[in-house]
Amino acid sequence: MSHPILVTGASGGTQGSTGRVITGLLLEHGIQVSALVHKLDSRSDELRQHGAEVVEGDLLSSASVQAAMRNVKRAYFTYPVTEGLLEAATIFAAAARDAGLELVVNNSQYQGRPGDPAFRSLDRAASFRNLQHRLADRIFDWAQVGAVHLQAPPYYENVRALVSRSVAEQSTVYLPWGEDTTVIPLVGAQDVSRVAAALLSNPGVPSQSAYALVGETPTVGEMIEALGSAIGRPIRYVAIADEQWANAVKERLAPHALDHLSHLWRTFRKGEERYQTTDAIRSVTGRNPQTLEEFFRQNAGFFAGYTQEA
Repeated sequence: MSHPILVTGASGGTQGSTGRVITGLLLEHGIQVSALVHKLDSRSDELRQHGAEVVEGDLLSSASVQAAMRNVKRAYFTYPVTEGLLEAATIFAAAARDAGLELVVNNSQYQGRPGDPAFRSLDRAASFRNLQHRLADRIFDWAQVGAVHLQAPPYYENVRALVSRSVAEQSTVYLPWGEDTTVIPLVGAQDVSRVAAALLSNPGVPSQSAYALVGETPTVGEMIEALGSAIGRPIRYVAIADEQWANAVKERLAPHALDHLSHLWRTFRKGEERYQTTDAIRSVTGRNPQTLEEFFRQNAGFFAGYTQEA
């Protein structure tokens, strides 16, 4: 490709870090990457060493985003679970339209299966954050920038972050997920990243405007069993109240993320939607999605003794 691909969130965060993984995948295939980072640090230095063009910028700054889109035709948009998603999406979509981008791959949230009558319905949003993603998707569509939405449920990495401490210290998972028959749809961030990289690097036009990326739909009991099998010791699950969980994690989670997850747990406990795995990951990447147990095995060290994620 003659134009670099703009990747936001390229430094990576504390959990899925899709932007960083996508940057690495594109560079491995010899594709130029313009890596947008919020600040210059050791992580951005490493990106530069691997061949990325590092651009310091702020997704909430129109001037910053416009500058980052110079000489760009394709981009990946992601935004952390904090305030500002709609503002950032609007700024990015407007700048992409002005710059004449042909494709924006947008990291969104699960909204049901395409073709379902309730798909993308605003009144079916599981949380305020999920509603914001549904609105952001429409903003990108209205901008006519070839937007493709990757609509994913919680990542395996989110589960790891939620349970690693209590499993390492007490071999117990404390979460407000209700009965062990509650179904929690999940996907690996690595698979989401592979789908995004495949779409961005393919010179053709994606066949769909939205991909529901559901890798597994385990019950809570199956998740606990998979974790115990992966790390070689029995794990207990203790269902706790929403208030107990919120009080336990409020020092570690921003209010926006805490509100989103609290509503998400209630939605899963209701069990009103019958979640199903999708074939999108295999059809786009040619590879079967990573299983939850495979992920746990690869990350067994997080559960052997508590490790604070950087």
